[in-house]
Amino acid sequence: MPTDSTKWNIPFLDEVETISLTDPLSYVLGSQIENDPFVFSYSDAIKLAGHSCPAVSGAYKITAIALKALYGENTPVRGDIRVLIKGAPDQLAYGPQAQVIMLITGASPETGFKGLGGKYSRHNKLIFDKDDFQFSTFIFLRDDTGKAVKIVYNPSVLGEDPRMSELTPKVIQGVATTDEKTLFTKLWQGKIKKILLESDEHPGLFEIEELTDFAFPEL
Repeated sequence: MPTDSTKWNIPFLDEVETISLTDPLSYVLGSQIENDPFVFSYSDAIKLAGHSCPAVSGAYKITAIALKALYGENTPVRGDIRVLIKGAPDQLAYGPQAQVIMLITGASPETGFKGLGGKYSRHNKLIFDKDDFQFSTFIFLRDDTGKAVKIVYNPSVLGEDPRMSELTPKVIQGVATTDEKTLFTKLWQGKIKKILLESDEHPGLFEIEELTDFAFPEL
């Protein structure tokens, strides 16, 4: 049994709430025992993206908030969720954020799994609304009930430590001292911690609205 594991440099990582979903396709094909959930952690999102940043952490938190709003105390069903991202993949950080959302929800664009016997499709359940850009806006919808919520994510409410404007280019260019790298990491991951664990202390960071009679686009 392999015992290797990823070593992280993020002290608060284990404090971030996991996201659990059932996945009927997994049960049908025997990957899991019926009703056992997939459990996603923020570390899964980091592995997907190769880093932790406000976009990646924001996408993880957006998904957690949306699923809680849609399902309440019930376990969300992976593959039965649609996502509309209000912009093109190359606008803002929509492309990388979509990858995190896809990982957790199973909702996929035109490249997604088309299903078995007319069931379990994830194809075109995540759509980029290229013709109606809205700032950092994501709409999640439940297939079974039609309930939909809109999440707007605005990390600018957190502000920026003025030291980052000097530290960031040094770190990227590889000329930062050891102390500068340490400070950069502390400030960078400190912002991520606010997004993932302290959002209630920052009004406007995540705004949620339930949508009435929302019609998901058909492609």
